Amino acid sequence: MRRTTLIALMLFAATSATLPALAAEKTLSIYTYESFVTEWGPGAKVAAEFEKTCDCKVEWVGVADGVELLTRLKLEGEGTKADIVLGLDTNLVAEAKATGLFTPHQLSPEALTVPGNFADDTFLPYDYGHFAVVYDTETLKNPPKSLKDLVEGDPNEKIVIEDPRTSTPGLGLLLWVKSVYGDKAADAWTKLKDRVLTVTPGWSEAYGLFTKGEAPMVLSYTTSPAYHMVAEDTERYQAAAFSEGHYVQIEVGGMTKTSHDPELARKFLAFMTGPDFQSIIPETNWMMPVAATKEPLPAAFDKLVKPEHTFLYSADEVAANRKAWIDEWLAAMSAK
Repeated sequence: MRRTTLIALMLFAATSATLPALAAEKTLSIYTYESFVTEWGPGAKVAAEFEKTCDCKVEWVGVADGVELLTRLKLEGEGTKADIVLGLDTNLVAEAKATGLFTPHQLSPEALTVPGNFADDTFLPYDYGHFAVVYDTETLKNPPKSLKDLVEGDPNEKIVIEDPRTSTPGLGLLLWVKSVYGDKAADAWTKLKDRVLTVTPGWSEAYGLFTKGEAPMVLSYTTSPAYHMVAEDTERYQAAAFSEGHYVQIEVGGMTKTSHDPELARKFLAFMTGPDFQSIIPETNWMMPVAATKEPLPAAFDKLVKPEHTFLYSADEVAANRKAWIDEWLAAMSAK
């Protein structure tokens, strides 16, 4: 009886000794936008590749779109569980820094290539793409050739756009219109609103309506047609090249100052700009990589619209004017 009890106690002690090791597996919590973590997005592949290097588990937290990432962080404050925030863009970095929730990455971004040579001590770019009006060639035979064509075109030919209050593409379109029209942006929105079928909270909803045939146009990216060419073997959906130029989105990642494991968070940011991560981006997030990939880009990328001019406001200018420009957009879109 005593021997059996002693053996049982020894086995329990040995098992108990292993429990802390099992429970101590590191977890990296990454906040991002929902399309990043869908079954066809890059999230699962990114996690699998990073987990090979870190003896850790990546935990994704998805929200509707990039602007909502910032909104959620502001609500959570220093109580946030995020170690990494992935999916803000350069239009939001000044505002994100102002929250005081982020810490410098202490990494070297010299090898990264993005339009405008964006560099920052707190946020690192991981991909970029130019905004574009993507259209269905089977239902729209004469797509707009400029922003002016879009604004003043046939109101029966509808477009789905995203909300600049919640969506980074929506904010991108707002800044694109502002870049071209300046002080006359409100007039442009007043004209364009008759062509807008609906305004969605995020990109996923907008693109879903477009591919279901609800509208012949959607605000997306010059890179979006590559998905259809590679994954669906069709050139039905194309991006319209605009004579004035296109506004660019540069997506970034940053680490929070409240991260429970800063070393692991910094390791992920370094991984994010390396070839394993960058090679996943083109055929899952359907954006342009910012650094070297293991293989050349698919041939479909050679067929994409290549803007002759790129628009990009500074982060500080966007932060100073975002509220006023959104208010201007709201007033124009709600005017009778």
